[in-house]
Amino acid sequence: MLTRILPVVTALLLIGSSTGFSEDWPQWLGPDRSSQWQADGIVDVFPESGLQVEWRTPVGLGYSGPAVANDRVYVMDYQKKSGKVQNNPGGASSLEGSERVLCLSADTGKVIWEYKYDRPYEISYAAGPRCTPTVADGKVYALGAEGNLTCLDAETGKLIWKKDFQSDYQAKTPFWGHAASPLVDGDTLYCLVGGKDSIAVAFNKNTGEELWRSLDNAETGYCPPTMITHQGTKQLLIWHPGSLNSLNPKTGQVYWSLPLQPGYGMSVTVPRQQGDYLYVSAIGDEAAWIKLSGNTKPAAEVVWKGKPRSALFCCNSTPYIEGDTVYGSDIQSGDFVAVNLKDGSRRWSTKEVTNAGRRDRHATAFIVKHDEHFFLFTEKGDLILADLTPEGYKEISRFHVLEPTNEAFGRSVVWSHPAFANQSLFARNDKELVRVNLKK
Repeated sequence: MLTRILPVVTALLLIGSSTGFSEDWPQWLGPDRSSQWQADGIVDVFPESGLQVEWRTPVGLGYSGPAVANDRVYVMDYQKKSGKVQNNPGGASSLEGSERVLCLSADTGKVIWEYKYDRPYEISYAAGPRCTPTVADGKVYALGAEGNLTCLDAETGKLIWKKDFQSDYQAKTPFWGHAASPLVDGDTLYCLVGGKDSIAVAFNKNTGEELWRSLDNAETGYCPPTMITHQGTKQLLIWHPGSLNSLNPKTGQVYWSLPLQPGYGMSVTVPRQQGDYLYVSAIGDEAAWIKLSGNTKPAAEVVWKGKPRSALFCCNSTPYIEGDTVYGSDIQSGDFVAVNLKDGSRRWSTKEVTNAGRRDRHATAFIVKHDEHFFLFTEKGDLILADLTPEGYKEISRFHVLEPTNEAFGRSVVWSHPAFANQSLFARNDKELVRVNLKK
């Protein structure tokens, strides 16, 4: 009887993603990478005394956001032994040290296990790993800044299999390091790898066996693999600095390709789907509203492209689409912007979200929707509860969570996407990981 009941219980808990439960945040951007948090009993205004910090745990350097699954928190960091982190957009830093994957108790913040390996860095903005771990079916998939991919047992931290993109694929590390968080769909793990004909590679998630490799380009880029479904057909979106590509997830065959070339090779922000359309944006005034078509043979065409001082050009963070409006942090102006998706015109913009000051280029806020409100986690380490509508921005509450411990363009920043799980916020800087209670 028990063997019959367990699958039913599991099915009820799942929310449409193979990677987590309703109260988990098992990967970057949440259970299905939609930037939506499904949870009951969450505050609709912060207490006047501020939110309660449940615990703080020391961690090392890193942009890697936390993932939360089964009452455990997984995060990557870097323990520097020598060298100096210099955030020079025109040059790399040489560091000696170790990358780690940490597993902590979500209840106490205590470290349960760590997986550690030596990893010299030769990248720009070298303060640690970029990718959020992906937790799926009892395994943790972690991708380091120089292309070390590890599959670990989520319970024990034991190594199951690993890859080294440099040696296995002769892949040159992107200038700013590997930043594309691995994607699990079914029994397949999708990664942005690099190397000849292997910009995108599909692995058996259980064994690490390569299933296929696809696409060739001089630069790999930073945009995580993205799975969409249109008219019943799944498409794997891979955006490298030369083009946005739709692949057959089972074979790697290219369905369609559109030339979209961001500045500095920085294809970073994932495409956002809204019905029959995609919104894609990047630095260098590269943004497009794309119409999807076809069924058995998918196709796509550009409806409009963004123009300077119009549209929304995201880079460090992913925009959010609500109705016919897209919201996000504009990379050029540093403003938080709302754009009409019908024609790319700006509905409004504000500097109130980040308050970055005069040097506000690349000002960043990460967006997560919960019920009718939005949580915005800013580069200053503030958590904001706000309403975003086509008419304007309305701030409800703000709480300072973390000190910004990194630097960019002469200002202090924390550029790490938080996790929302267990009625709490989990966020990190280069010194600590914290849990903040969001229970009503």
